[in-house]
Amino acid sequence: MKREGHTHTEFCPHGSGEDVELFILKAIELGFTEYSITEHNPLPKRFLNSAAGEKEALVTGGINMNDVEPYLKKMHYLKKKYENEIKINVGFEVDYLPGFEDWTTDFLNEYGEQIDDSILSLHFLEGNDGFRSIDYSPKDYDRGIVQYYGSFQKAQEKYYSTLIQLMDADLGFHKPKRIGHISLCQKFQRFFEQEETWLSLTSMNLIDQILDKAKVEQYELDFNTAGLYKEYCGETYPPVDVMKKVREKGILCVYGSDAHSIDDVGRGYEHFLR
Repeated sequence: MKREGHTHTEFCPHGSGEDVELFILKAIELGFTEYSITEHNPLPKRFLNSAAGEKEALVTGGINMNDVEPYLKKMHYLKKKYENEIKINVGFEVDYLPGFEDWTTDFLNEYGEQIDDSILSLHFLEGNDGFRSIDYSPKDYDRGIVQYYGSFQKAQEKYYSTLIQLMDADLGFHKPKRIGHISLCQKFQRFFEQEETWLSLTSMNLIDQILDKAKVEQYELDFNTAGLYKEYCGETYPPVDVMKKVREKGILCVYGSDAHSIDDVGRGYEHFLR
């Protein structure tokens, strides 16, 4: 089995706009036998009204609610079209939004019967003036989150404590059982040259708790190679030292390129094999 577990489509507002069918053809060409399409779910209006920072980070954070039905219809059509060449799973990358659990549960209940595979990710934290994006830009992350918590490592620790909250959250029967890019808070680590950016002792203790819960509650982890190609990251999500713990505990990892363009499909797969 050669599985690609985290990809996006032309419905993504911050993607390349290339047709998802070309992504699928690239995956077949690379020898993948299973392919999960996990588009960002819409963000609730009440959440957007409570968020701050770069406007583009908010308006492009999820697909338009009006696109959900067309997205599912097209993906299930392609799933059927290529069923003899590759197994396609249709789903979402679901944002965990603290305080908006009921909205997320309602969304998953409404579309859950059409979902084959999904990821649960954390892209926003409470910060200056409201919720702020974790991964839009280094300056926005600094102004909105690092300065709010007082240091890069304090922001990092808030991220991991919120991941525990994510795992404990009741999102109903269709809650995803795979956690997306668990070290996304490190995306801009090289930008903060005057800060201590390595995983603090508190963060490592929180990661141990996350991995223990993942083992007991049978969560999968997204082994996401996108960070390797980000200017200020340069490592996978999770990094090698955390992956050693993951392997020791026997937690299942699923390779994901987090493809937002055709060229991204399958990128970094050799790191996953390693």
